Amino acid sequence: MQRIIFRILQDGTVEETTEGVVGSACLDITEKIESDLGVVQWRKQKPEYYQKVNDVSLQQNQNQDY
Repeated sequence: MQRIIFRILQDGTVEETTEGVVGSACLDITEKIESDLGVVQWRKQKPEYYQKVNDVSLQQNQNQDY
């Protein structure tokens, strides 16, 4: 499950955290919200950001003649 969590600090700063997202997809799902909120001051990538997405599935047809 993908989630975006917001914390509003006492000084008005908004902290945004994503959960359940691997790779740079977090930037894609937060882009619109960030543009509506204002200027992004800084980013800190979590370890999940550096993971590669494995969307590859391999299939083998054992009945095929070569």
